Amino acid sequence: MASSSPLFKRWLGQIGADQVVEVLTDLFESGAAFIVDSNSDILLWSKGAEQLFGLNATETVGKPCKTALNCDSGNDPCNLAELGIVKSQEVRIHRPDGRTLNCYRTARAFYDNNGGFAGAIEFLQPQSDTAPEQKPDDSDSFHGILSRDPAMKEAIKIIRNVAETEATVLIRGESGTGKEMVAHALHLESPRHYQPFLAINCAALTPSLLESELFGHVKGAFTGAVRNHAGLFQRANGGTLFLDEIAELPLELQAKLLRVIQERNFTPVGGDSAVSVDVRIIAATHRSLREEVKAGRFREDLMYRLRVVPIFLPPLRERRQDISLLLQHLIDRHNTQGHRHIDRIAPEAMRLLLDYRWPGNVRELNNVVEYAYAVGRGSELGIGDLPPEFREPLRPAATLDQHLAPRPKSQNEAELIREALENNPDNLEQAAQFAGMSRATFWRKRKKYGL
Repeated sequence: MASSSPLFKRWLGQIGADQVVEVLTDLFESGAAFIVDSNSDILLWSKGAEQLFGLNATETVGKPCKTALNCDSGNDPCNLAELGIVKSQEVRIHRPDGRTLNCYRTARAFYDNNGGFAGAIEFLQPQSDTAPEQKPDDSDSFHGILSRDPAMKEAIKIIRNVAETEATVLIRGESGTGKEMVAHALHLESPRHYQPFLAINCAALTPSLLESELFGHVKGAFTGAVRNHAGLFQRANGGTLFLDEIAELPLELQAKLLRVIQERNFTPVGGDSAVSVDVRIIAATHRSLREEVKAGRFREDLMYRLRVVPIFLPPLRERRQDISLLLQHLIDRHNTQGHRHIDRIAPEAMRLLLDYRWPGNVRELNNVVEYAYAVGRGSELGIGDLPPEFREPLRPAATLDQHLAPRPKSQNEAELIREALENNPDNLEQAAQFAGMSRATFWRKRKKYGL
């Protein structure tokens, strides 16, 4: 039983009990809080109640609780006069839109000096119509990475261990699996966590711009170089530099990167003196560096320098038990930000989400949730709230795998990109996978060939 002090009572008199009660009830955004008088007429209707029942305060305040909530006979959440205190009782409520809500009810009745019923305060928490809500606990979260998958748990274990060392790490995983989040988590777990963490996508810039961004340049090094520019290696001194899509690094820059790793110094573009740095490098790629070495596109000595500790991130389609966990996390986050509040997922929609192959992995899942909040309305996420690809007939898994497999590199590059676009006209992610390229590289090559 909570107790109050004279100071609290004095403060309550200054603020006003009505204002305090309204603020307290509005704190329960995930459920409905309301207050009734001795006749069970509604006196206060919280914002959470408006969202849960689809009824605003003007439609409920002053009306009998049973009428406003349209309760089942014999299952009236406003029947408190004889119950006193209620904890986690199950009740069924009918919304104006025809949907039925199963809720947990917690309530407390108040009595006057003669023992007569004077009113009550009540809180209703909706139950889930689908599988039990999966809330992440401390063991499921690691610097923002949510997972209960054994393979991901093993990767996180490696991250914790290798973070204590200075070993160079190579993260392998498909696009959207969270490679940068893993790299940042490794940095935060390391002794360098108080120093900068900087990142760059090696496929996003032209070779000349990438060289200048990595190693910096001196004034007058090229047209437009009007001042000295400190590159990422210099700005990350003492900390960590994350090189995403390292397989896309041009061969001429691979030698320069190798020197930084070996000698811990580099020469800025146009400079004549070396700059010493202390930077830990974490690299990532969705392709096999061994295959890139065999194809002559990557230096073997650099591969061994980068691949001291490889970490493999499984795709989302192999982390089936994580789909509902991540989905609930994203819904909870969006519920606090937007105009829509989703409290359950239709079973048929959940089946589609679980059976989908997720070529874009966690990034695509996040986009699907954003799409649902943008186009849908109401408290239930249904099939109509999912992007069009979820309503298309599913192709056999074997056919899909064959469709996504990279083609031989001996094929003419322009023809390869043209064929990828013809087979995947509406999905650049799958077209890039078809061509065996990152999405950024595919986009750049497509522009190069005017396709």
